[in-house]
Amino acid sequence: MTKKLKLVAFLLGMAPLAFAQTEKETTSDAEEALKQDNAAFVFTESQLGEDDDVTQNVIMVNSNNNVYTSNVGYQWSQTRFKFRAYNSRYNDIYFNGVQVNNAENGQFNYSTIGGMNRAVNGHIDASGAFESNAFAMSSIGGSSNYNFRANSYAAGHNITLSACNRNYTARAMYSYGTGVTKKGWAFFGTVGYRWANMNTAAVEGTFYNSLSYFLAVQKIFNERHSLNLSTWGNPTERAQQGASTDEAYWLANDRQYNPYWGYQDGKKRSSRVVNNYEPTAMLTWDFKINDRMKLTTSLLGKYAMYSSSKLNYSGTNPHPDYWKNFPSYNYDVWGDGGGDVDAWQESYNFWTASKHNRQINFDELYFANQQLNASGHDAIYYIERRHNDHLNLGLGSTFDWNVAKDSKLQFGLQLNSNKGMHYETMDDLLGGQYFHNRNTYAEGTYANGADQIYYDLNNKDGLVRKGDRFRYDYNLLVESAKLWATWTKDKGISHNFVSARVGGTEMWRDGKMNNGIFANYTDANGKLINLSYGKSKKARFLDGGFKMGTNLNLGHGNAITMGVGYEARAPYANVAFVSPEMNNNFVKDLVNEKIFTSELGYALNNKWVQLNLTAYFTHTYDGTEWQQFYNDNENSFTYNSLTGVEKNYYGAELGVKVKVTSNFNINLLGTIAEAKYASHTNVTYMLSNSGTEYTDLCLNKGMRESGTPLAAASLGLNYNIKGWWFNLSGNYYDRIYLSYSPNMRYRGLMTANNDGSYSPMKQAKSDGGFMLDGSIGKGFRMSHGRYLSINLMVNNITNNRKLCTGGYEQSRSTTYTTRENQEVSRTYNFQKNPKKFYAQGINGMLNLSFRF
Repeated sequence: MTKKLKLVAFLLGMAPLAFAQTEKETTSDAEEALKQDNAAFVFTESQLGEDDDVTQNVIMVNSNNNVYTSNVGYQWSQTRFKFRAYNSRYNDIYFNGVQVNNAENGQFNYSTIGGMNRAVNGHIDASGAFESNAFAMSSIGGSSNYNFRANSYAAGHNITLSACNRNYTARAMYSYGTGVTKKGWAFFGTVGYRWANMNTAAVEGTFYNSLSYFLAVQKIFNERHSLNLSTWGNPTERAQQGASTDEAYWLANDRQYNPYWGYQDGKKRSSRVVNNYEPTAMLTWDFKINDRMKLTTSLLGKYAMYSSSKLNYSGTNPHPDYWKNFPSYNYDVWGDGGGDVDAWQESYNFWTASKHNRQINFDELYFANQQLNASGHDAIYYIERRHNDHLNLGLGSTFDWNVAKDSKLQFGLQLNSNKGMHYETMDDLLGGQYFHNRNTYAEGTYANGADQIYYDLNNKDGLVRKGDRFRYDYNLLVESAKLWATWTKDKGISHNFVSARVGGTEMWRDGKMNNGIFANYTDANGKLINLSYGKSKKARFLDGGFKMGTNLNLGHGNAITMGVGYEARAPYANVAFVSPEMNNNFVKDLVNEKIFTSELGYALNNKWVQLNLTAYFTHTYDGTEWQQFYNDNENSFTYNSLTGVEKNYYGAELGVKVKVTSNFNINLLGTIAEAKYASHTNVTYMLSNSGTEYTDLCLNKGMRESGTPLAAASLGLNYNIKGWWFNLSGNYYDRIYLSYSPNMRYRGLMTANNDGSYSPMKQAKSDGGFMLDGSIGKGFRMSHGRYLSINLMVNNITNNRKLCTGGYEQSRSTTYTTRENQEVSRTYNFQKNPKKFYAQGINGMLNLSFRF
């Protein structure tokens, strides 16, 4: 009771100031990118534990003729491996010839087709960066086309039951296909459910509920025409795991410690819950014009609903791993030992006394809000929900022409229209009754009651209730058209191709809230304009490129491959605006990103050995990147735009498969790569407390791409006999960098060396590590075509919990100088405490599959 009375007294005393300048801890884009960047799934969806028989059924998003690219996606999935460290926007995904990458960020979310294995496994046409295909000019990260036609699925039933200790703990799936009937009809359907609650999930404080379905029906009218209708969806609710510091993991004695949950009335509750559902329908018409020509046209529509909740506040930070809650806040464990050692011990004792102390205390938050209600004050703790919804319509049409016996021409059209709806709603007031839509950052800058402190002048006095929209509400609209063509020609020992594309993109913003900071803005001509509410100007981009390659067959299984390409890519809408949550302004110097890429490879393929050795080099420039985060130096939420981004990607890849006997083979995989900024970058950042923009130079030259091993090696042993299969593989990962913090490297906030140069802090990096994985399975063939398979997969057999799989630097400074020339120095060392994710310990999945 005494503790609660002290808390109430403190809150009531702070309430009048709670809406002035308050120190906030918000989720940075670095963390969100780690959760939503699907580059982790560039190769396979086996990352999600979706494969029944991993040694037989691996989904590839690259060439299956290459030992390296056809294996690393699954083999190295536990470390979120990215092919050549590319962002997943460089990997293009198609469904029946329609491109389905997100129109705003270029990425594809593989989880939206999770749980429907029989619909996707084995139904993919994949090509590498310098391989020709029938559906696109391939991207630098490869391209893939999924075939969702009902006649492509085998007839019969299939039931799969699974148990595991991964992101879900139980799974059940059923599928049925008719094949093509005598009347030309084909039907295929599958349904699945994946589940884990807070008591069974591998990471405490998380849960997983997902229902998936897929239906396809096709009518083959004659040998020239067929029509296919497919629809699918995957409504999912899941709780997220948060990254934390090594100090938190040490205090909790658990490298899977999750700060995103806590107790409410003695029950576990997560503060970060994602809801995602993308119902999709696609109609495909196949027209065989003659024996040498074919036309395929598909129309796809979907409505994507994605939202994620987050605990926010206007007072004392309630998160258990807030930096002021750690023992090292009180005593400098990294430097000269300055500080209060007794306070360090007291904090240590509190952290280690009970699990309750190191998780969110929802009961205290409710109690605080209820006390503030009595005095008519706004709730200072609440759960908000960020929504990113999309209404998308896409059309893809491909013409395939066998011009001659040794040459082929393919060309196509892609049209896409996307409306992205971005807004925030009140998910739970946590016992509070009052909340106003005010900019708490701006309240410390402008007078009380000034227009600038309101997020929406159209409704500035209205109370925010559960489900109401607040803080921001805007649409991003993107329309694009693209033409492409590929010519392939065989001549002598060579197979050659040339591919090209040209396209146009148009984008604009439509603001639904009248933000006070930008409502009455005077332009350079003295004209009063509104930069927040309504439609922005439209930005238009013309882009395109070409690619060519050759494969030289030297005989006796030897081959040389070569390729080179150049393209200009329109910037994506998610990086095009300075502060889309607040105004309509486009980023300055917004231009196409340019990409030069090349590749040289050697291949050997004979009865006993299959080998692929590849070297590559990719240079990108004029890129644009965007982040939002809490800027501690400015005591403001900050929108950060990097323009003129220049990067180099280069390295070597090796894949070897040795067939020792007809039953036993050995796989060797390895890569050594570099992926880093080639120059310092211009930066423009805007402060949310005033709308002021600053320009600077970000000293990020040499910063590496994060969240993926830049060096990895694997040795695998595979044995099968009489329906049994065994696999054992050892994997080593190294050079895993964490996402760097740009504002820690603004030149204007750094102190120059004596010679006038600057020494930006080194990028945080994690240690490498070894993992041992294995699987064993048995297949039973029965009468009447029935087949039963049992498969057990076990990852990280050695239980290595020290392998960091990614993370990010904190955006706060241990020491810095403010723009008011105030020197700030803290005991807590942020540079020594980046937030990290670690690989799960020993984990496995048991699958039972019955086909009849």
